[in-house]
Amino acid sequence: MISAESEARKALNRLRRAVEKSEREIEGLRAALQHAEGEDFPVDEYDGIEARLAEVRDFCDEEGRRLQEKILHAGGLEPGRTRRG
Repeated sequence: MISAESEARKALNRLRRAVEKSEREIEGLRAALQHAEGEDFPVDEYDGIEARLAEVRDFCDEEGRRLQEKILHAGGLEPGRTRRG
């Protein structure tokens, strides 16, 4: 049986990959349009969407840390007591 924690990790990883892909696509779109539009390009709008995507990426990172701490705690380990490789 698949655990809720496993499903949460998978969903979080899918979301993070989707955000990373969105960031790459926005960068590509920005490069193409900025070159084509020159001074008419809406820099502030693109900066804003990139900042919002970064917030979602940061959210994914924080949720990943929080989930890991819950899993460690449920397994009887204290967060911070394990070494990272």
